[in-house]
Amino acid sequence: MAAPPPYLASSSMSRSRTSPDDIRSVAEEMLRSCLSRAASSTSSTATTGIPAVNTPQSSTRERPASRAFSTSSRQSVRSEATVRGGAMVTPSLSSSSTLTRSTSSGSRERLRKAEMKVDELSRDVENERAVADRLKREADISETEAKFRELQLKREVSASSISSPRRSAAGMFKAVCSTDLLFLMDTTGSMANHITAAKDQVRSIMKDIKLAFLNEAEIRFAVVGYKDHGDKPNIQFLDFTSSIDRVYAFLNGLEASGGFDAPEDVLGGLRQTLNASWKQQTRCIVHIADAPPHGHTLQNSPCKDDRYPTPGGCPNGLTHEPLLKQMIGLKINYALLRINDTTDRMAATFYQAYSAISADCVLLSKNRFYFDVAGPTYPYLSEKPSNGSTKGCLLFEEAELGTTFSALKHLIVNMVTSSASRTAVRASAARTKSTGKKLWSDLSTTLGAIGEDEDEGDADDARLEKAPPRWHDRDWLNDTLMVEGFSPDVVRHDAHTLNDMMAHDDNITMSITGLTVHKRSNPFAQGALRLAYYAHTAASENRYVVKSFKKGGKRLAHLAEDMRCQALCKAFALDFNGLLGEEHSIDFIVTTCLKGKSGTDSGDECLSLEPFIEGTYTKYNNNCGFVNKDTPKSRFSQAAQAFSHFTFERSRGRFLVSDLQGVGHILTDPVIHTLDPERFKLADANLGKEGFKFFFATHVCNDICAKLGLKSNAAMLMSNRFHFRDSWPSIYNTVCCSNKLCGRIMRLTSSKTSEKYPGYHWCETCWPQVRLESTKLICVAPGPHHEFEASAFFYESQGRSMPRRCVEHRTAEEDIMRVETGSRVRNRRTVVGDGFWTRLKCAKREKSMMSLRSR
Repeated sequence: MAAPPPYLASSSMSRSRTSPDDIRSVAEEMLRSCLSRAASSTSSTATTGIPAVNTPQSSTRERPASRAFSTSSRQSVRSEATVRGGAMVTPSLSSSSTLTRSTSSGSRERLRKAEMKVDELSRDVENERAVADRLKREADISETEAKFRELQLKREVSASSISSPRRSAAGMFKAVCSTDLLFLMDTTGSMANHITAAKDQVRSIMKDIKLAFLNEAEIRFAVVGYKDHGDKPNIQFLDFTSSIDRVYAFLNGLEASGGFDAPEDVLGGLRQTLNASWKQQTRCIVHIADAPPHGHTLQNSPCKDDRYPTPGGCPNGLTHEPLLKQMIGLKINYALLRINDTTDRMAATFYQAYSAISADCVLLSKNRFYFDVAGPTYPYLSEKPSNGSTKGCLLFEEAELGTTFSALKHLIVNMVTSSASRTAVRASAARTKSTGKKLWSDLSTTLGAIGEDEDEGDADDARLEKAPPRWHDRDWLNDTLMVEGFSPDVVRHDAHTLNDMMAHDDNITMSITGLTVHKRSNPFAQGALRLAYYAHTAASENRYVVKSFKKGGKRLAHLAEDMRCQALCKAFALDFNGLLGEEHSIDFIVTTCLKGKSGTDSGDECLSLEPFIEGTYTKYNNNCGFVNKDTPKSRFSQAAQAFSHFTFERSRGRFLVSDLQGVGHILTDPVIHTLDPERFKLADANLGKEGFKFFFATHVCNDICAKLGLKSNAAMLMSNRFHFRDSWPSIYNTVCCSNKLCGRIMRLTSSKTSEKYPGYHWCETCWPQVRLESTKLICVAPGPHHEFEASAFFYESQGRSMPRRCVEHRTAEEDIMRVETGSRVRNRRTVVGDGFWTRLKCAKREKSMMSLRSR
């Protein structure tokens, strides 16, 4: 075999890693050597009368040992060369026509061959120049530079974490669950049985509410009884008290009598409730009535015997609009316990008032005005769903009491606990935006309709994409970002993975990644804090969403913590799915946190990249005790509630994952409550032990909890004496897709594997892309230059730069396959160029490892 040209024979090419400077030097050396060879070849014809090509004074052998080709030398060669007919020749050839006329026929033939040789060498020069330019384009950042950037990013994350102490949520549960509950009751003759039921059940109602709030909350009761104008007394009132004996005595003294016509003085009773001494943060009115107020506006149809048919015509001159406005302003949750259909118009009107402030509203489908006010928006549901929104965080509910009143206690307790959950959401949002110095007892005046779900109106709605995304049209994604940051290390799960990740944040490993992202310039959705854009990565057909903050937003450290949070949740889900099977399986999307690369047009804006999930979005629970009860039989809802309980049990009371939401079983943006003050301290939604209390205050174990053998409950939380399941089986039948930007959980048996990438597992979406070897690169190993194919998708999926050498020339260190098991990264070197027996041994070792893990 011929010796390699001098530009590839340099000893510096034997380095295991090739830096951009190396590649640029190789390119320049290639150009210099080719020009020198052209000069030497043409000058060798001087002895036969063939004109020589002018060359620089110093030969290749006389040049310094350095691989760099000096600027002055390049300029000298280029200045002596001209271009003729597309090929590079030297000025000395301009006299060839004169020499040809003075030479013999043989000399002319030799000259013609020499010219052909010069043309051929000139074409080689152009080809080498093209190769050199391509090598420069393909050169990635050096390993040293990559390490430096990684240290910079990690230092930024660490500094932010140290400088941001975790906010204490101590006392939050008691503050927001302490409740003022007022019974507003029609006490005319038809209500005798309901008055008796309220009196008989008030003690157990008080007991159940306190128990639901873990005996920590202060509960106060008040009672307003109303009859009709002309009855004596018309209004009977007991202001708020924590003495249940006083409440019982007052109810015992109410007499069901009076009522001159069908309507009653409902508005007079409502005015009295607003004048009560409201104090607690959770405020509820439970209204028990079987008749509408005076005035035709709140009656199903005008009552013929209404003595005051004109709105405001009552002796007290009241109308419902200002009363409802005042009730909403006082942050009062309202429940109407429906006895018959005579109150339907009143319920529908109140519903509209609460809906206007984005409260969580439920109107019975049997209400005759349901389709007028709620049905067009939710025609496929029996009731409008509650979604735990933070927009209004008040509750309006029409519930069926009927004439049996056996469900009275359950309805009231459920209404109070649901109201407390909305108050907690407001308090949590206020906590996020406060300075951290405000006490929970002082928040009652600041609890407004605020939170992440709220649209603050600072984005241009007209800019939102209305048309469906054109995923396969790359030109439609018209904004290109050059970004770098962190992606979670997608792990192969073993018995130690979850325990290691729970032990310390350092075991939730991250890797540096650099990406080219193509996104749509206009967002398709927005919240109060972030904008969402359709996106693709450069080497993938997978669909993604880029989320950016509106007003400066969070720093990279916050996004990295969100990423760690979801990675830990995915580890919990791997165990959960392994224990239960596919029917109740859940998954969490992978979040990659990014910022613009230095020196690019992308700037230093912090972004997150997530897989795009399409479908109907559902919130199953939140971090403040909300539980979605619209679809209680849904397997996804049941799995979500059981999963939250499982995380508390599996961690032996150290963690609890909540705020579960997503599309079907694919979840996103969870919250982790933890006892350790140093874990997830940048997450304002991490409420620590207070978060545990909110969850158990409303959680009811289901069949999945029983199947998992979960033992922990609210009573243990109150006594602080816990009993947990003693052992958990080692599960190896679930894995994550090895694409770090995907990470989908799947059964080991359904994953796709490849001999080329042993130890990696791929989902059905990523598998066809990793098999496509479509990118051609130039090998920079010693010897004649040549191309090889590599999977751009594979290297992008691992956050790694493309290889610089072909398989035959790749060194062991350049071909490390990272087989990650749990938090421990095991490096397995595959030396492709060491022959058949070496490859066979590697294959046998990998097969043995997989066999052991599958047992």
